[in-house]
Amino acid sequence: MTTAPDPVARRPLIRAAHIPNLICVLRIVLVWPIVSALVGGRFVMALSLVAIAGLSDGLDGYLAKRFDWRSRLGGLLDPLADKLLLVSTFVTLAWLGLVPVWLTALVILRDLVIVSGGLVYQAIVAPVQPEPSRVSKLNTAAQLLYVCAVIANHGVGAPPGQFLLAAGAAVLVTATVSGLDYVVRWSGKAARAGR
Repeated sequence: MTTAPDPVARRPLIRAAHIPNLICVLRIVLVWPIVSALVGGRFVMALSLVAIAGLSDGLDGYLAKRFDWRSRLGGLLDPLADKLLLVSTFVTLAWLGLVPVWLTALVILRDLVIVSGGLVYQAIVAPVQPEPSRVSKLNTAAQLLYVCAVIANHGVGAPPGQFLLAAGAAVLVTATVSGLDYVVRWSGKAARAGR
Protein backbone atom coordinates (compact mmCIF):
# COMPACT_ATOMS: atom_id res chain seq x y z
CA MET A 1 0.00 0.00 0.00
CA THR A 2 1.45 3.35 -1.04
CA THR A 3 0.82 6.58 0.79
CA ALA A 4 0.24 9.91 -0.88
CA PRO A 5 3.23 12.25 -0.73
CA ASP A 6 3.05 14.87 1.96
CA PRO A 7 2.71 18.28 0.19
CA VAL A 8 4.25 20.05 3.19
CA ALA A 9 7.35 17.86 3.04
CA ARG A 10 7.90 18.82 -0.61
CA ARG A 11 7.95 22.55 0.01
CA PRO A 12 11.46 23.99 -0.18
CA LEU A 13 12.79 25.53 3.01
CA ILE A 14 13.61 28.77 1.19
CA ARG A 15 11.43 29.99 -1.65
CA ALA A 16 12.17 32.76 -4.13
CA ALA A 17 9.62 34.97 -2.38
CA HIS A 18 11.82 34.89 0.73
CA ILE A 19 14.80 36.50 -1.04
CA PRO A 20 13.91 40.13 -0.13
CA ASN A 21 13.60 39.15 3.55
CA LEU A 22 16.94 37.33 3.45
CA ILE A 23 18.55 40.44 1.94
CA CYS A 24 17.11 42.48 4.86
CA VAL A 25 18.64 40.00 7.30
CA LEU A 26 21.98 40.35 5.50
CA ARG A 27 21.75 44.12 6.00
CA ILE A 28 21.19 43.57 9.73
CA VAL A 29 24.16 41.16 9.88
CA LEU A 30 26.40 43.82 8.27
CA VAL A 31 25.81 46.28 11.15
CA TRP A 32 28.44 44.79 13.46
CA PRO A 33 31.25 44.57 10.84
CA ILE A 34 30.54 48.20 9.84
CA VAL A 35 30.70 49.44 13.45
CA SER A 36 33.83 47.37 14.06
CA ALA A 37 35.54 48.75 10.94
CA LEU A 38 34.70 52.34 11.92
CA VAL A 39 35.98 51.92 15.47
CA GLY A 40 39.15 50.32 14.09
CA GLY A 41 39.71 53.25 11.71
CA ARG A 42 39.26 51.05 8.63
CA PHE A 43 37.18 53.64 6.81
CA VAL A 44 37.53 52.23 3.29
CA MET A 45 36.28 48.83 4.48
CA ALA A 46 33.44 50.48 6.40
CA LEU A 47 32.48 52.51 3.32
CA SER A 48 32.46 49.37 1.17
CA LEU A 49 30.20 47.56 3.64
CA VAL A 50 27.83 50.53 3.96
CA ALA A 51 27.67 50.74 0.16
CA ILE A 52 26.80 47.02 -0.03
CA ALA A 53 24.11 47.53 2.61
CA GLY A 54 22.71 50.52 0.71
CA LEU A 55 22.61 48.61 -2.58
CA SER A 56 20.93 45.68 -0.84
CA ASP A 57 18.20 48.05 0.35
CA GLY A 58 17.43 49.03 -3.23
CA LEU A 59 17.66 45.42 -4.43
CA ASP A 60 15.23 43.94 -1.91
CA GLY A 61 12.71 46.71 -2.64
CA TYR A 62 13.03 46.15 -6.38
CA LEU A 63 12.58 42.37 -6.09
CA ALA A 64 9.59 42.71 -3.76
CA LYS A 65 7.82 45.06 -6.17
CA ARG A 66 8.92 43.49 -9.46
CA PHE A 67 7.88 39.93 -8.54
CA ASP A 68 5.26 40.80 -5.92
CA TRP A 69 7.33 39.09 -3.22
CA ARG A 70 5.84 41.34 -0.55
CA SER A 71 4.94 40.18 2.93
CA ARG A 72 4.04 41.66 6.28
CA LEU A 73 7.35 40.33 7.65
CA GLY A 74 9.23 42.05 4.85
CA GLY A 75 7.34 45.28 5.49
CA LEU A 76 8.60 45.21 9.07
CA LEU A 77 12.10 43.84 8.40
CA ASP A 78 13.04 46.43 5.77
CA PRO A 79 12.61 49.57 7.92
CA LEU A 80 14.07 47.72 10.92
CA ALA A 81 17.21 46.87 8.94
CA ASP A 82 17.49 50.48 7.72
CA LYS A 83 17.10 51.90 11.23
CA LEU A 84 19.62 49.49 12.78
CA LEU A 85 22.17 50.22 10.07
CA LEU A 86 21.82 53.99 10.06
CA VAL A 87 21.38 54.57 13.80
CA SER A 88 24.36 52.31 14.60
CA THR A 89 26.49 54.10 12.03
CA PHE A 90 25.41 57.56 13.23
CA VAL A 91 26.06 56.69 16.88
CA THR A 92 29.49 55.25 16.07
CA LEU A 93 30.47 58.27 13.97
CA ALA A 94 29.23 60.63 16.71
CA TRP A 95 31.22 58.68 19.31
CA LEU A 96 34.30 59.06 17.09
CA GLY A 97 33.61 62.81 16.86
CA LEU A 98 33.00 62.70 13.11
CA VAL A 99 29.35 63.82 13.03
CA PRO A 100 27.51 66.26 15.30
CA VAL A 101 25.92 64.71 18.38
CA TRP A 102 22.81 66.87 17.94
CA LEU A 103 22.24 65.54 14.41
CA THR A 104 22.60 61.98 15.65
CA ALA A 105 20.13 62.76 18.44
CA LEU A 106 17.66 64.12 15.86
CA VAL A 107 17.94 60.94 13.75
CA ILE A 108 17.35 58.77 16.83
CA LEU A 109 14.48 60.96 18.07
CA ARG A 110 12.73 60.72 14.70
CA ASP A 111 12.97 56.93 14.77
CA LEU A 112 11.77 56.77 18.37
CA VAL A 113 8.73 58.91 17.50
CA ILE A 114 7.88 56.67 14.53
CA VAL A 115 8.40 53.37 16.37
CA SER A 116 6.58 54.43 19.54
CA GLY A 117 3.72 55.86 17.45
CA GLY A 118 3.49 52.59 15.54
CA LEU A 119 3.39 50.57 18.77
CA VAL A 120 0.64 52.76 20.23
CA TYR A 121 -1.36 52.54 16.98
CA GLN A 122 -0.94 48.74 16.95
CA ALA A 123 -2.03 48.41 20.59
CA ILE A 124 -5.01 50.78 20.48
CA VAL A 125 -6.28 51.06 16.91
CA ALA A 126 -5.34 48.26 14.50
CA PRO A 127 -2.38 46.26 13.14
CA VAL A 128 0.15 48.56 11.53
CA GLN A 129 0.65 48.21 7.80
CA PRO A 130 4.04 49.81 7.10
CA GLU A 131 3.63 52.58 4.53
CA PRO A 132 6.85 54.57 4.14
CA SER A 133 6.13 57.98 2.64
CA ARG A 134 8.19 59.57 -0.10
CA VAL A 135 9.73 62.03 2.32
CA SER A 136 10.66 59.15 4.62
CA LYS A 137 12.40 57.35 1.75
CA LEU A 138 14.12 60.62 0.91
CA ASN A 139 15.29 60.91 4.51
CA THR A 140 16.71 57.38 4.44
CA ALA A 141 18.57 58.20 1.22
CA ALA A 142 19.86 61.48 2.71
CA GLN A 143 21.10 59.70 5.85
CA LEU A 144 22.84 57.02 3.77
CA LEU A 145 24.45 59.63 1.51
CA TYR A 146 25.61 61.64 4.53
CA VAL A 147 27.22 58.75 6.43
CA CYS A 148 28.87 57.51 3.22
CA ALA A 149 30.22 61.01 2.57
CA VAL A 150 31.57 61.34 6.13
CA ILE A 151 33.24 57.92 6.00
CA ALA A 152 34.68 58.61 2.53
CA ASN A 153 35.98 62.00 3.68
CA HIS A 154 37.95 60.36 6.46
CA GLY A 155 38.95 57.36 4.36
CA VAL A 156 40.04 58.92 1.07
CA GLY A 157 39.82 62.68 1.69
CA ALA A 158 36.74 63.31 -0.46
CA PRO A 159 34.13 64.73 -0.79
CA PRO A 160 35.00 68.17 0.61
CA GLY A 161 33.63 69.69 3.79
CA GLN A 162 31.09 71.84 1.92
CA PHE A 163 29.44 68.70 0.58
CA LEU A 164 29.28 67.21 4.08
CA LEU A 165 27.62 70.40 5.31
CA ALA A 166 25.00 70.27 2.53
CA ALA A 167 24.36 66.55 3.07
CA GLY A 168 23.99 67.13 6.82
CA ALA A 169 21.50 69.92 6.15
CA ALA A 170 19.51 67.54 3.93
CA VAL A 171 19.37 65.03 6.80
CA LEU A 172 18.22 67.77 9.19
CA VAL A 173 15.41 68.96 6.89
CA THR A 174 14.15 65.56 5.73
CA ALA A 175 14.31 64.02 9.24
CA THR A 176 12.26 66.89 10.67
CA VAL A 177 9.71 66.92 7.85
CA SER A 178 9.33 63.12 7.70
CA GLY A 179 8.95 62.86 11.48
CA LEU A 180 6.19 65.49 11.47
CA ASP A 181 4.60 63.83 8.43
CA TYR A 182 4.35 60.50 10.26
CA VAL A 183 2.78 62.13 13.32
CA VAL A 184 0.17 63.98 11.23
CA ARG A 185 -0.68 61.05 8.94
CA TRP A 186 -0.96 58.40 11.64
CA SER A 187 -2.83 60.70 14.03
CA GLY A 188 -5.33 61.30 11.22
CA LYS A 189 -5.67 57.56 10.60
CA ALA A 190 -6.23 56.92 14.31
CA ALA A 191 -8.87 59.68 14.49
CA ARG A 192 -10.70 58.29 11.44
CA ALA A 193 -10.58 54.74 12.83
CA GLY A 194 -12.03 55.95 16.14
CA ARG A 195 -15.15 57.41 14.51
